[in-house]
Amino acid sequence: MGGRAFQKGPDSGEIFDHHAVQYEYAKDVRVFSECRQIPFCWQSVSEYAIGSKGLCDVSGMKITGETPWRYRGKEGESNDGWQLEHYPLLAAIREDKPYNEAEYGAKSTLTAIMGRMATYSGVPIEWEAAMNSQIDLMPERFDFEANPKVLPGPDGLYPFAMPGKTKAV
Repeated sequence: MGGRAFQKGPDSGEIFDHHAVQYEYAKDVRVFSECRQIPFCWQSVSEYAIGSKGLCDVSGMKITGETPWRYRGKEGESNDGWQLEHYPLLAAIREDKPYNEAEYGAKSTLTAIMGRMATYSGVPIEWEAAMNSQIDLMPERFDFEANPKVLPGPDGLYPFAMPGKTKAV
């Protein structure tokens, strides 16, 4: 699900301001992702995994439930997850060792794109359909002067997706 509750004027572009996506994986695993970009609302960026024996606050790096756990970090090290993920990269650079997370980044990016495709179209999107999609949002050339694919109409408003009408893939 997704839509535009706040984004209405010429400065709003073509984006939705809220999304709610359910991802389904093998072995009946489901991941739920929700977000919104609405002023004066709760501005949480967080991830949670819920299992039969507890809850994992991924952002807060702690588990509550049957086997509680909390990341404590090392002396002098940040407890911020976004900072922690940079330590191995920086160590590899300093030690001149290979470090490649391109595949994780590519799969994460496609997962997010699939969520946008699903909310904009209003229909489920399979991985292979997303991989083979012919939707092209790239500018004609990479240049600061290049126009994006979607431009505002004569009224100054951008066209935006309509679930149930917008093409899925």
